[in-house]
Amino acid sequence: MELHSLTLLVDILDAGNLSQAARNLKMTRANVSYHLNQLEKSVGAQLVRRTTRRVEPTEVGLRLYAHGLAIQNEMRAARETITTLGQGLQGRVGLSVPSGYGQMVMSDWLIDFKRLYPFIVLDVRFENRVDDLIREEVDIAIRVMPEPPPTLVARDLGQVRYIACASRAYAQAHGLPTELEALRTAPLITAGVVGRQLRLSAYQGTQREEVMLEPTLISEHFPFLRQGILAGLGVGLVPDYVVEDAVASGEVLTTLDDWRLSIFGTQMYMLYMPQRHQTRAVRTCIDYLLGRARPAAQLPVD
Repeated sequence: MELHSLTLLVDILDAGNLSQAARNLKMTRANVSYHLNQLEKSVGAQLVRRTTRRVEPTEVGLRLYAHGLAIQNEMRAARETITTLGQGLQGRVGLSVPSGYGQMVMSDWLIDFKRLYPFIVLDVRFENRVDDLIREEVDIAIRVMPEPPPTLVARDLGQVRYIACASRAYAQAHGLPTELEALRTAPLITAGVVGRQLRLSAYQGTQREEVMLEPTLISEHFPFLRQGILAGLGVGLVPDYVVEDAVASGEVLTTLDDWRLSIFGTQMYMLYMPQRHQTRAVRTCIDYLLGRARPAAQLPVD
């Protein structure tokens, strides 16, 4: 059994099919298929089940995958040790961060990190997709969600507190909603998901209420939502960090403060693949972000 063929099995299963593995490895599909067949012959067992679109590991294939992954990770660690010997910490970290929280809160953290580690390449993507970690170029994803995917390692970064708010000018002209039901007819400013009707969950002690929402201004770009709130276009349903400074100055007023509000979930997680090799750069970035996020994390709201 050749080590090259064993690590090739890892690449095939990670890619999901032979064609994608060939593209990732810059090989022909026929060459990838040949090496897989040779490995199966040397083992004397079928390692993958082939369909027209995907390959799935057999029980033997899954066991060999674990060995191949361990070898691949050790080889990467050895290369990293040699490359960085006698040099400052370097490498590449692929980050996927939420469009709002990433820009309005994490940007300063990442700039500080870059100052501390100038030789680390940061590749930062502002996006809200949950499947980012399937892609090789993403090492760490930050997401707000009710529950993290069971297939990923999830580190709790604390709660995100949603608030109902409006500019002082809007409140003086139209008043603020004092009942949850009033949100059904208020001109709402909030984030949304294409093809999905928004539903607000509100908690007060053991009581839970649910309100269907029909926003009049929708965007995944939270700085734009902030502008709409400040412009007096309606009632905002946004995480508190979006207008925190404007609330402190009195420019924006909050309402329904006795309720704990949730649209997309109130828990923030750092996510990464459980078996993917983590370079020193990635591990350092994980520890750094955990250190910055946890002191700023919201305490549970009763």
